[in-house]
Amino acid sequence: MQTVWKGAVSFGLVNVPVKMYTATHDNDIPMKMLHKEFGVPIQYHRTCPKCEENVSWNEIVKGYEYEPGHFVTFEKKELEKLASETSREIRILDFVDLSEIDPIYFQKTYYLAPEESGEHAYNLLVEALLDTKKIGIANVSIRSKSSLAAVRIVDGVLSMSTMYYAEEIRPKEQIPNLPKQTKVDERELEMARMLIDQLAAPFEPDKYEDEYRERLMDAIDDKVEGSEVKFAPEEKKTNVIDLMDALKASLKQSKETAGAKTRESGKSETKSASKPPAKRSSKSKPKSSSKSTTTARSTSSRSSKAASAAKTTAKPRRRKTGS
Repeated sequence: MQTVWKGAVSFGLVNVPVKMYTATHDNDIPMKMLHKEFGVPIQYHRTCPKCEENVSWNEIVKGYEYEPGHFVTFEKKELEKLASETSREIRILDFVDLSEIDPIYFQKTYYLAPEESGEHAYNLLVEALLDTKKIGIANVSIRSKSSLAAVRIVDGVLSMSTMYYAEEIRPKEQIPNLPKQTKVDERELEMARMLIDQLAAPFEPDKYEDEYRERLMDAIDDKVEGSEVKFAPEEKKTNVIDLMDALKASLKQSKETAGAKTRESGKSETKSASKPPAKRSSKSKPKSSSKSTTTARSTSSRSSKAASAAKTTAKPRRRKTGS
């Protein structure tokens, strides 16, 4: 992993020197914008509309538009000076319960590893957070961007999740067409509860797959081979208008799916239990030499043909994505 930030976690008068690493990465398949006619990547240029010339990075400053067409500008050093007081510190302000924070506040998670000189203080903070079952709420600045942060333990590792400030969360009053009446039919509510109970399961992140990514990779492989891209037929949608009918149909479908899984599991267990153990024979009669030789030759011939066919139909290996 590459270090993205160095600094210290501070609470009270205690400082814990740490290095920061990104805990997640995008698994998107990279696509480039190409000119359709020539099939080459297009290029972007930083151009000044006034002089109509390309502008290099050392000629660029940042500006805030306080009125249409009027800006106040800042040099890079000015912005760095404004952020310098807190840019190397994750300053914990309070310790709270994780259950008190709605997930809407969370942004991105980073792992925090100790510097060589801060292992003792690091271990102390980890154990203290585990014992108290609390998380730290802190202020932090990363790449000239200030944000709220949650300092907590993830799989025994001190971690930090950047968070939105309260003023950055849009109020629900801005959402159009929200229903004002919350009263629901009791029978529909009971059916909805039954459906939720039927679909309830422990959270196992490994069982969820990016189906779109798989379809896209298959399409890329087909195009690389020069074959036609084939699309799986979409499932037919039933035009269920009545809410109660929709709940009943969903519950029935859920029960049938669960029953099919149970029967499949039972079959595999019965099959493996009923399968007799392989018998060993100490006195096996040897077969004729000529017949064995003929069989071996035909088997070898079929194997060679199969290997030759496999070479001609093998798909190109997929490139790994993500970092």
